[in-house]
Amino acid sequence: MFTRPWEQFFKEKLLRIFENAHEVLDIGGGLRIDATRNNRLDPHNAWIMHTIQERGITYKILDYVDTYHPDLVGDIQALPLPDNSQEAIVCIAVLEHVENPFKAASELYRTLKPGGYCLVYVPFLYYYHAERGYYGDFWRYTRDSLEYLFKPFSTIEIQNVRGAFETLMRLSPLGRWQACGDFAFLLDKLTGKLNSKQTSGYYVFLRK
Repeated sequence: MFTRPWEQFFKEKLLRIFENAHEVLDIGGGLRIDATRNNRLDPHNAWIMHTIQERGITYKILDYVDTYHPDLVGDIQALPLPDNSQEAIVCIAVLEHVENPFKAASELYRTLKPGGYCLVYVPFLYYYHAERGYYGDFWRYTRDSLEYLFKPFSTIEIQNVRGAFETLMRLSPLGRWQACGDFAFLLDKLTGKLNSKQTSGYYVFLRK
């Protein structure tokens, strides 16, 4: 088992959010840390809930529908939130599912407080994953498109998720086996492909 650079990026940026924000809004529930307000739970992210509870952070989930009992129901393309009201927003694997990502990005910017943080994940080379009756699957993002989409933010940091070989492995039937992924990761590392633009997706860390 290897620690990937994007896993480290994700953890470091979340910890920075937790150090600087008393309230965090999780759009879509992508952190997968509370089964009572989401449709999935990721045991690997248990440390996130522990950190939130330890630091007394107010954590809320916003979702498009009330099926999974979020704290707020709303559309990221028209957030039911005042201007400059959010200290930090997490938006994991949501922007590929919205019809107009430009409206969504604009809403993230509008609702964040000046100096507020936003952590985003979007896919690039990734399989189709709509959920009938809940959301479609509309978009894939390159680094260039992300720099353009989030241009209004004062800072933007982009970290690719998986190199070229591991991305290819992930898309193949072999991607279900951890050992195959680890082997592909080592190939990426040995061949200088960890920062390839042929990647599964990107984490983006923004500051207003």
